[in-house]
Amino acid sequence: MSTAQIAVIGGGSWATAIVKMLCNNSSQIHWWLRSSTVVEHIKKYKHNPNYLTSVEFDTNKLLLNTDLKDVVAKADVLIMAVPSAFLKDALSGLTAEDFKNKKVFSAIKGIVPEHNLIVGEFFNTEYSIPMANIGVITGPCHAEEVAMEKLSYLTIASQDTENAAFVASQLNCRYIKTTVSDDIFGTEYSAVLKNVFAIASGICHGLGYGDNFQAVLISNAIQEIKAFVDVVHPIDRDIKSSAYLGDLLVTAYSQFSRNRMFGNMVGKGYSVKYAQMEMNMIAEGYYGVKCIHEINKKYKVEMPITDAVYNIVYEKISPAIEMKLLTDKLS
Repeated sequence: MSTAQIAVIGGGSWATAIVKMLCNNSSQIHWWLRSSTVVEHIKKYKHNPNYLTSVEFDTNKLLLNTDLKDVVAKADVLIMAVPSAFLKDALSGLTAEDFKNKKVFSAIKGIVPEHNLIVGEFFNTEYSIPMANIGVITGPCHAEEVAMEKLSYLTIASQDTENAAFVASQLNCRYIKTTVSDDIFGTEYSAVLKNVFAIASGICHGLGYGDNFQAVLISNAIQEIKAFVDVVHPIDRDIKSSAYLGDLLVTAYSQFSRNRMFGNMVGKGYSVKYAQMEMNMIAEGYYGVKCIHEINKKYKVEMPITDAVYNIVYEKISPAIEMKLLTDKLS
């Protein structure tokens, strides 16, 4: 694996941050971007014109390409950083044969809406990639702080811990510390749920709830994550570790959290549609809460916070009324 070619798929803030990390350890990174205009801008000005514009790249290390099939063919390890809602469209035209013998790591933190599958399961079922060749890159880590080179931690999960260790070694640098895990299902579902709870946190902030209530909300949220992942994939895991609790905390509280920002706008009275239009980035929790709601029809885990966010975002229940009802269900 030491000579494996790595490709990053996506052009958003997290994809840009991952490319920045990889540049510390690799002399050659394949980077797929949808827009040829963005490719030319990066080549000329050495930064992404749309996301994390302060990050300057050594373009000699970047193999920029708008042909996804070509990028996949040339790489051994693919890091997916396309929003989950657009993943299926981005991969249109590719087949299981294109992904044969490839290692795929998801940095998406979402569920593929058309299938109600976490990204790892999606690649396994749709492209016949063995679960051992699939992995997850999770936080707690915001792209904006990576851009500023503030010390951050990542958890890299795969059933094949050698694959996880390789990706971890490529991301590890002066300002990034990495941990390896074999809990691909737990870390990925947790990454989806923390976005949902960040929306809840934002809604409460927009409604005027204070820090005292936020502490209660998030302490209940980690219990909700544990209840769900323990039913979906029952293994021995420490829910208090940074891949679960840490990722939840940073997403629920950080000024950089797009899901919290989205929830805050909804709590202040903006319509869901208007809040989406106002944001320059995708709030994955918007799609995630619907998928979790559908998946939980099978498992029937008690998830009052998730249900509240779903009711507000999709059933158009008043945020003030729904959150007042929620307060009686928390402890």
